[in-house]
Amino acid sequence: DNARRYSREREATLTLQRSLLPRWLPPTAAVQAASRYLPAARSGVGGDWFDVIPLSGMRVAMVVGDVVGHGIAASATMGRLRTAVRTLADIDLTPEELLTHLDDLVVRLSEESGDDQAGEVGATCLYAVYDPVSRHCAMARAGHPAPVLVPPDGPARQVELPSGPPLGVGGLPFESAELELREGSVLALYTDGLVESRDRDPDAGLALLCEALAAPGDSLDATCDRVLHSLLPAGSAGDDVALLLARTRGLPTGQVATWDIPADPSLVAPVRKQVLDQLAVWGLTDASFTVELVVSELVTNAIRYGSPPIRLRLIHDATTLICEVSDSSHTAPHLRRARTWDEGGRGLLLVAQLTQRWGSRHTTEGKTIWAELGLVEEE
Repeated sequence: DNARRYSREREATLTLQRSLLPRWLPPTAAVQAASRYLPAARSGVGGDWFDVIPLSGMRVAMVVGDVVGHGIAASATMGRLRTAVRTLADIDLTPEELLTHLDDLVVRLSEESGDDQAGEVGATCLYAVYDPVSRHCAMARAGHPAPVLVPPDGPARQVELPSGPPLGVGGLPFESAELELREGSVLALYTDGLVESRDRDPDAGLALLCEALAAPGDSLDATCDRVLHSLLPAGSAGDDVALLLARTRGLPTGQVATWDIPADPSLVAPVRKQVLDQLAVWGLTDASFTVELVVSELVTNAIRYGSPPIRLRLIHDATTLICEVSDSSHTAPHLRRARTWDEGGRGLLLVAQLTQRWGSRHTTEGKTIWAELGLVEEE
């Protein structure tokens, strides 16, 4: 009876865990990704998770985390944290800011657990954001193992990254680091169950991981399998294992166009003409009408309500065209429904209806309003 009950509980926990993990990784212009998840053999299913989250401006966020403990409670906490990370990533927080908010959530979860001991609910996490235009990657970690970087023509090495406190400690700051990644670099994010075991020193596990990652492979999926075979030859682990591999891509400079816009409303028409000329160069004239309206609205709003300097940027790949307008004001626009007698207030509503997605993100210099249009592939 105990064996049957254990088997039922393990199966239920494993089903919950797998349902909360991403079933597939979204294709992005920034990275090519592959992943593996391996539940613990004896200690029970834990709370390891990973995710790939598309962001505005062709950027992508990559995250891997590990919740303390095992069983259904750990899996449920993992699901809440993964949902929180997706929500926080959607508002374009920096890695250290996101971990700060996530730390507050874990502290609240600890308080809700009914135990007065702080940190009863705890977790570790690594969050990274990669921009294929600048080829820069910003990352921060909360008590989590640092990632391993495999350059296109160099040895694998662990990234030097400030080690923040685990989530749930509360009140301590997180630090981020930024590095430039050449196109074709492979970034490996993993949980400690991959490199740590009772029979092996963590440094030896890290060395094995670097060796497995550096070996030539045909695909990231094959590399994932080789890593698991090298570090877990028995096919099972004493703790949960999550592995996420991402090969970086770079967006060619020919697919990005940038203009500095003077704060003069009379210059909006010449800007539209330059945008239409650029679309003709790219062979995207079918999107001219929509892009012209979006550019006109966003640039006009930046001139009227923003602060110079104002910059317009167009980015495209095979399926997406993105229009971004940046200025130094930190006040973000809000979508509202204009009344019949209102003279304004319909611009952003028009942008929202004509585009797939739109939004804003704050930067240290100000803010960026962006709009994303889908491109129809020609047969």
